[in-house]
Amino acid sequence: MTFKTIGAVLLLSASLLPAPALAQDPAAAPPIASATRPLTAADLNGLRAELRASRKQIVAQNLRLTPDEAASFWPVYDQYAADLTKIKDTQYALIAEYANTYGKYDDKGAASFITRWLDLDVKTTALRARYVPAVSKVLPGIKAATFFQIDRRVSMAIDLKISTLLPILQAQLGE
Repeated sequence: MTFKTIGAVLLLSASLLPAPALAQDPAAAPPIASATRPLTAADLNGLRAELRASRKQIVAQNLRLTPDEAASFWPVYDQYAADLTKIKDTQYALIAEYANTYGKYDDKGAASFITRWLDLDVKTTALRARYVPAVSKVLPGIKAATFFQIDRRVSMAIDLKISTLLPILQAQLGE
């Protein structure tokens, strides 16, 4: 990724993060993430559309392809993106559930939530691993690795953005 793109992603992400806590006393520390209002279905749909467009645009801007490589790569990318969208559909449904259930979780529900969230992380990593051979067939090794590096960085930035929009589960206890 170019420094300009990385800077933009970091600035966007940093603007959504609260200031770091300096106190060791949990009661004195500000919440790690504090959504100012509940996340709505419209928020999620708008965020999804923005993130899908941004992901492809960032890849296009940062992966230097010849015309022949582009002609071979983009159909593979589009299939990868479609498969990733299936996983992300489940993730967004889980986020909606979280927003709708927040403040009502019990220990069993919280354990189920995090188990399903981690399963999505595993599925996303498995999807990338499954696409390494396909991308490697249409791009030389360095460009294939660069694509997956860009994809992973974009995913991490997206995850950071999403996490800043969701309150921490522990905060529901009203400590």
